[in-house]
Amino acid sequence: MSTAGLPREARLRRPGDFAALRTSSGRAGGRCFHMRYRDNELGHARLGLAISKRVSKRAVERNRIKRLLRESFRRVRHQLPSVDLMVMAREQAAGVPGSQLLAEIDGLWKKLLANRPGTSEPLKRADDTTTIVR
Repeated sequence: MSTAGLPREARLRRPGDFAALRTSSGRAGGRCFHMRYRDNELGHARLGLAISKRVSKRAVERNRIKRLLRESFRRVRHQLPSVDLMVMAREQAAGVPGSQLLAEIDGLWKKLLANRPGTSEPLKRADDTTTIVR
C-alpha cells in the first residue's frame, strides 16, 4: 500500500545539500517565504525546509507552516524541474491563515516554473559566483 506522504528521496537531508543552496543558488521570495533553488542531477525536485524559532516561538505554529509547505510541494513536485529547493519562512508567516500561505507558496512554484520554461539550461552553475548587475 502506497502512502500519500513526501517520500525520502524528495527531501533534502544532508547538511551539505543545504550549504550548497546557501552559497550558490537562485532566489525567489514573497511576503511570508523566501526560496532558494539550484539544479540537481537526480531527475526530480527535492525540498528542504528552514523554519526557525524567529518565525514563531511556538512549535505548533512552526509545524503548521511546515505541514502546509510539504503538502503544497507534494502536489506540484512532478511538475517542477529537477532542482533542490530550500524554503525559509519569514516572521510574517506565523500569523497568516493557511489559505493565504498556500496561495503565496503556489505563487512561488509558478515563479519557479516561469523562470524555467525548459529544463536544459542550468539555473546557476556551482562555480559561478557572479551576481546580476542592474
